This record gives sequence, structure tokens and C-alpha cells, in this order.
Amino acid sequence: MRQTYFIADLHLSENRPDISAAFYQFLDSHILNKDIDALYILGDFFEVWVGDDYVTALSTEVAKRLKVVSDNGTPVYFVHGNRDFIMREKYAQQAGMTLLPEQIVIDLYGTPTVILHGDEMCTQDIEYQKFRKKGRGWWWPRLMLAMPLWYRRKVAQNAREKSKQNQAGKALEILDVTEKAVLETFDKHQVQHMIHGHTHRPNVHHYKVDNQTLTRTVLGDWYTQGSYLVVTAKKQMLKSEPFAQN
Repeated sequence: MRQTYFIADLHLSENRPDISAAFYQFLDSHILNKDIDALYILGDFFEVWVGDDYVTALSTEVAKRLKVVSDNGTPVYFVHGNRDFIMREKYAQQAGMTLLPEQIVIDLYGTPTVILHGDEMCTQDIEYQKFRKKGRGWWWPRLMLAMPLWYRRKVAQNAREKSKQNQAGKALEILDVTEKAVLETFDKHQVQHMIHGHTHRPNVHHYKVDNQTLTRTVLGDWYTQGSYLVVTAKKQMLKSEPFAQN
């Protein structure tokens, strides 16, 4: 049976070897040597990404594992998240991934589907949206990537601490997508199906608009379980698997 897999928000880091181990197990169990049409990674794959020149044992091993998937015939596609939006072609090629635009419509077994990370739909978080506009512009990423690696690491660390402090003081609804932004995204792409991550709130939402049913599928994070979506020509299944116990 033909299948397509979607994951997001793994937040891979050296501090969480259990997450990377779960990801490798996911590849071995569900992707490798299976009849899989594609694997889509919808952002925040890494906890932080300061540039393709920051090579670690983790980034190298992840690239190696994904390249095996790609070399075995399963395409791997990547949509940038708010943690890894300055990932570039150098690492993508090393991992055998194809970088996609922030929002793109794919043909999912006859159903046009827009896929995205999802942070642009959290429009109530005004402070974050201001940073996002700057960070996704043309000049800021170029400026940052021109800086020494040590400086970028320091900026990323400070940004993470500030983000944690800001989120701690915000209501949960501010950190979630708004219905207005969701419906605007549906209308922009003229589709009835959407898949995204970012909010860490796995669920399937339905909207009734002009006698049409719009479906928004939200992927879960990997902080305590492996969360993924598998889609076939007949159905989609949003699943989570507990981490293996050592």
C-alpha cells in the first residue's frame, strides 16, 4: 500500500539523545525498506540551527540516516521551521533532502494539500511575528550567516532564553494559530486540506465554509513520544509511539 509520512517538531539536540534514538527507530521501523512515497519534515527538526557550517556528531549522524532513506528511493522533503529556518542546501544535500518553500501545495493521492510549519498562522503573538518577518527576510539570514560561528551560537542561545521567558508569560491561545489565519491560508491556496506542526497540539480540525469541509491536521512534537502522520489513498492516521525504554 502506498504511504506518505509527515513529521515535525522533533527538536533534535545533543541534550535529548532519547529523541534522536526514537527518530532512528522510526526510520528503521516505518521508512527504510518500505514502499513509502515520501517523507516530509515540516520544520523544527533541530532544536536550533546556527548554520550548515556548525557540524556536530548529531547533525552528521542524522544526515547519514536520512541519506540512506533517500538513496533507497524514498524522497525526503524539508519545510523550514522557526528553529531551523537558516538551514541551507549544503546540509540538505548531505542529508539527501529537498528544501521546499514555506508553504506549498502537494498532490496527496488526489487531494491538493497545503503543507507548512505553521508559525505564520499564530498571528496573536505579535512580538514573534515581528521577529519572523525579519528572520525570513533577505538581509537578516545573510547577515547572521556572515558572522563567526561562535557569535551565531551565542545569539541563538540568547534567543532561546528570551523565547522561553516570553512564552511563560503568554496565554496558550496566543501561542496557537488563529482561525482567521487558517481560513486565509486555505483560501490563498484554494485547497480543502492542510498539514502543519509548530503548535505541538496534535489533532484534526474541521471547518465548514461555503458548503465545503476543510480539514486541518496538526502534527505533534517529539518531547515525550514519536508523533507522525501517515497518509494513504484511502485514509490518514495521526499516530504517536512511546519512546523505547533503555
